[in-house]
Amino acid sequence: MIKFLDLKAVTAMHADEISAAVQRVVNGGWYLQGNENKAFTEEYARYIGTRYCVGCGNGLDALTLILRAYKEMGRLHDGDEVIVPANTYIATILAITENNLTPVLVEPRIDTFQIDDNLIERTITSRTRAIMIVHLYGQCAYTEQIREISHNHNLLLIEDNAQAHGCRYNDRLTGSLGNAAAHSFYPGKNLGALGDGGAVTTDDEELANMIGALGNYGSERKYVFNYKGRNSRLDEIQAAVLRVKLKYLDTDNALRRSIAMQYIEHIDNPLLTLPSIEYCQHSVHHIFPVLCSERDRLQQHLLNQGIQTMIHYPIPPHRQQCYADMGSLLSLPITERIHREELSLPLNPTLQQEEIEQIIKAVNSFK
Repeated sequence: MIKFLDLKAVTAMHADEISAAVQRVVNGGWYLQGNENKAFTEEYARYIGTRYCVGCGNGLDALTLILRAYKEMGRLHDGDEVIVPANTYIATILAITENNLTPVLVEPRIDTFQIDDNLIERTITSRTRAIMIVHLYGQCAYTEQIREISHNHNLLLIEDNAQAHGCRYNDRLTGSLGNAAAHSFYPGKNLGALGDGGAVTTDDEELANMIGALGNYGSERKYVFNYKGRNSRLDEIQAAVLRVKLKYLDTDNALRRSIAMQYIEHIDNPLLTLPSIEYCQHSVHHIFPVLCSERDRLQQHLLNQGIQTMIHYPIPPHRQQCYADMGSLLSLPITERIHREELSLPLNPTLQQEEIEQIIKAVNSFK
């Protein structure tokens, strides 16, 4: 069986260094907010190209803390609107509604899966305060048009960079393009920990300090609580593991890109719609999405040939029960088509050449 993602094999790529890093933390006897966290956040900020990086518990917390911090700073208020792609993972929407803000869902482009920048401006109202772009599947969602819109309307530009570690826009990395960015280090990500973890990157010192306090029970100084915060901190073991894996991120992303190009060049089944060559050249390929009107039959066909695939994601946020009231008012045909037809092929640095060829052959044999 070719697994969609073999996390044991991913960890084994750097097993000795990871074991040494974990042992260093165990032997050090300091397990929260210590030297590993400080070192990783400094290294990751330097990598992304921002002045600050603040570790937190996971990617959802990173998104939630950004919005909460802006509320504490007076930039956002209850009921304010945040423009967001309709086809994102539900965490993006949850962060908005948890802060008593209003998500405004915008359709993506079918060829890139990213928010359609031509549709953004028409959704802006007197209550719009932010645009939250999502670099979905490892592809950059940022465009010059989005930059101009956010600037012209004085809107915060927030990046959900959970799936795009190392992705570039010209000479800059995603995570450094807006006012702030949220990162997830869930084990399956391109930069994944051995458990949950997240971070916020920004050039805004006030925002970074606020997020640090909010994630530490609302405290900037021990036993002094200026805000009603939460417990969301990146632990020392995860920080130490991430320091190891960060060194190999660009190499791993290059391997992902080379596999994606093989798929593009050799999969020629007319029943599938593949990403464009341009898409593949500029993505870090957290996943490799294809569209097929007979998605479920294709998935079973591949499984019968020993190939595991995944669906990202079978039900869009506005059709989830928790957002039933919102969904009943919306017509989002492009989003719903993507969620109805999307299938993710295996793509990660542990794939062997014979497995890549087997996947290509199996996909081309689907009728």
